[in-house]
Amino acid sequence: MSGILYGVGLGPGAPDLLTLRAARLIESAKVIAYPALEDGASFARSIAAGLIPAGAREIVMPVPMTTERAPAQAAYDRGAADIAAALEAGEDVVCLCEGDPFFYGSFMYLFARLAPRFEVVVVPGVNSIAAVAASAGKPLVARNERLTVLPGPLSEAELTERIAGAESVAIMKVGRHLPKIRHVIEALGLTDRATYVERASLPQEVVLPLSEAPDAAPYFSMILLTKGADPWL
Repeated sequence: MSGILYGVGLGPGAPDLLTLRAARLIESAKVIAYPALEDGASFARSIAAGLIPAGAREIVMPVPMTTERAPAQAAYDRGAADIAAALEAGEDVVCLCEGDPFFYGSFMYLFARLAPRFEVVVVPGVNSIAAVAASAGKPLVARNERLTVLPGPLSEAELTERIAGAESVAIMKVGRHLPKIRHVIEALGLTDRATYVERASLPQEVVLPLSEAPDAAPYFSMILLTKGADPWL
């Protein structure tokens, strides 16, 4: 019989925000898989490091950080092949995923390659938007409000259009796009409604009004924007 692939959400970064189900799976794993930078550093592994059993076999998937899709897709092809070999040998594999596997999670690329052939179980994790809202002390939506999630790499014109037509907005993957996003929000006259958060839940966490945000932002940063009156008051 083939093994089972578990896509395990690790939450936003703080190890104590893992779910009990995720922790149990990691603690009992004989084979662990996770994405890493090309230099071998893995944020996903660092979150789960205290739970990984001694002697567990580790499948490292180096994924290049590039805007071109082909190199990353090739990396997922190689990772999926390594995981498939373990599954075909009857071994269960626990694949670590930052945040939630199906919310901008890299696991979805492995899922697309492996789910047609193997049993796959997805374990949800605390997503980054929930963590950022908690850190900022900003309720996301209430009553009939809508939450719009936008990726920072969108063009200035598209960000402007989508923010203008939204109520509450979470802008993810801010990073090097912060100057563009800041300009859009300033042009819409919404700077005083925007909160900047980087590395939510981690010791290096930063929470600031957007007007006080640094010029350079890390990839793991987000902007929350609430445009109307606070409906929970």
